[in-house]
Amino acid sequence: MSRKESTSAKKKKENSSDRRSFLQKSTLAAMAAFLGADIVHAASMPKGYIPVMLPADFNPLEGKSKEMIVRNEKPWNIEPPAHLLNDAITPVSSIFIRNNGLIPEDIEVSKWTLTVGGESVVKEKTYTLAELKSKFKSYSYQLVIECGGNGRAGFYPQASGNQWEEGAVYCSQWTGVRLKDVLADVGIKSDAVYIGYYGADKHLNGDPNKVVISRGVPIAKAMEDESLLAFQLNGKDIPLTHGYPLRLVCGGWPASVSGKWLNKLVVRNKVHDGEKMMGDSYRVPKYPVAPGQEVPDEDMKIIESMPVKSMITYPKTGAMFGKDKKLTVQGHAWAGDLEVKEMQVTTDFGATWKTCTLKKPTNRLAWQQWSIDLTFPQAGYYEIWAKATDSKGISQTMVMPGWNPKGYLNNACHRIAVKVS
Repeated sequence: MSRKESTSAKKKKENSSDRRSFLQKSTLAAMAAFLGADIVHAASMPKGYIPVMLPADFNPLEGKSKEMIVRNEKPWNIEPPAHLLNDAITPVSSIFIRNNGLIPEDIEVSKWTLTVGGESVVKEKTYTLAELKSKFKSYSYQLVIECGGNGRAGFYPQASGNQWEEGAVYCSQWTGVRLKDVLADVGIKSDAVYIGYYGADKHLNGDPNKVVISRGVPIAKAMEDESLLAFQLNGKDIPLTHGYPLRLVCGGWPASVSGKWLNKLVVRNKVHDGEKMMGDSYRVPKYPVAPGQEVPDEDMKIIESMPVKSMITYPKTGAMFGKDKKLTVQGHAWAGDLEVKEMQVTTDFGATWKTCTLKKPTNRLAWQQWSIDLTFPQAGYYEIWAKATDSKGISQTMVMPGWNPKGYLNNACHRIAVKVS
């Protein structure tokens, strides 16, 4: 074995060891998150042992792909690489996880209730999960759920928060009752402006009286057909990590408005002022600012509809193929509350653009599949850049869009590398 090969093998072994160590630590962190407390003598715990308070089939990633990227361990935040998102309907195994607190324990579905109140309801009401399912008609929609910080890793200077790349987005099928039907049942007053949610998740510091996150949407968004009080994801009960047994789902807006483990809704006569509604949480400057610039609070606005965006899901970046082979490139495109009208790719850094075949969305607020067959003039290195244009004629930016303190709304062109031999 040459010295170069020996060094390479040693490095590979070290990387493998580091990965095993990291996964072990990640699993312990996940266990602690479910338990709501650190496992004090974790170092002495037998290999593969599941603590008594956890179910015997405990899986910290709930059937997730082994390729998922861990962004944070407490709370649990992970994302898939773009090539795992090639399905039209995203399977649970490839759905990103973004939690703000600890996952609730000991959920008893038979005792789960949702209370709808607030200063702008006619009469506060409380529903059991069974009552919601029996009293109101159920609907199913494919909806895009995207973290407001998706693409944060692309900002310079670096913005604080999970350094999401492209994978903090998905489009799956949600089933539940329409929020507007429940609001009609309780009755809302003419001064209603906003709805806010509360969930059963616990604060990281363990304080049961401290709210983890409480966001919401304007009444107009709440009254859309696609805004659901959901109890199923892809035809099955919502996985615990994704909000079981009840979740508010408002597609096309930042995922933070789709509250997990939902047990309370409030109808407000003002913009909801819950946790993570103020400061720089899910808010951006009203005007362009220089990177690193401090922005006065009065000059910040709440993120609503997400910007036009697209991603390449096939092939995987780094793909290699022969010059005489035609390459089929695939992906998705979406545009918040709007529809994508045109999809293009470039292989020459934007000098020329080729128009892709673009499908219509399955329903409003679902993403759209696109594809194109490409050939390359000669062997060598290429980059494929993807650009979507929405129904108002707004296109993705070629480079980093306007910088903001928390790195939200990066909709620069997604790009992958391929090598033609």
